[in-house]
Amino acid sequence: MSLDQLTEGVRGKVADGGIEESVKFDLGDGGIIFLQGSNVSNEDNEADCTIKMSSEDLADLLSGDLNPTAAFMGGKMQVEGDMSVAMKLGSIV
Repeated sequence: MSLDQLTEGVRGKVADGGIEESVKFDLGDGGIIFLQGSNVSNEDNEADCTIKMSSEDLADLLSGDLNPTAAFMGGKMQVEGDMSVAMKLGSIV
């Protein structure tokens, strides 16, 4: 999936309201997806929580093919910053 497709996927997940805190998905060479509330962009802003993972793993997470807990425990997702924010995000994706 392209960065635009992933960004739209995240936008769709938070359209009805996201979380108050800010989250940045750092996809390495794949780009950045920043979200706060229902606002989603590709800006590299400071965030309360940064989640590092591959574009492919984010696509699987958004489609429901990858469990967030399994991704974290299996090393497919690294979380920096406020872990409680990542936990809240799990209920959305």
